[in-house]
Amino acid sequence: MNLFATNLLLAFAWVALMGDLSMVGLITGFLIGLAAMWLVRPLFPETGSYFLRLYYWARLIVMFVYELVVSSFAVVADVITPGQRSKPALIAVPLNVTTDLQITLLANFISLTPGTLTLDVSDDRKTLYIHAMFGDDADGIRAQIRDRFEVWVREATE
Repeated sequence: MNLFATNLLLAFAWVALMGDLSMVGLITGFLIGLAAMWLVRPLFPETGSYFLRLYYWARLIVMFVYELVVSSFAVVADVITPGQRSKPALIAVPLNVTTDLQITLLANFISLTPGTLTLDVSDDRKTLYIHAMFGDDADGIRAQIRDRFEVWVREATE
């Protein structure tokens, strides 16, 4: 059985035992199930990669939320101040991710971040075309996508 599904099953069992069907109850049950799985991990060798993968997914989500907040402030600051500091640009970003899941996650994270939008993926799936609201430093944007988003997506999905 999938270890994540087992962890969810333990979370729902916790909710059923406590009689508290709420988000807090589910999160508590998930964490207790995670702790229980951590305690018995020597009995099941395949659980080691589960904890590492769960860490990478949690880090991916936290880092995305951080980028979301930072870029939101940049867009809001440009909108509410007089004048226009933005310099829109179309940028071709070479891709290091290879699978469809990785490309889709990367494209969606870029589109969900304020100030950037994914436009297209090349036919050979090696280049991502994006529109950036603050595109005056195209190399900096490419480096940020390569060093942050691509690394996080690759670690979480491998």
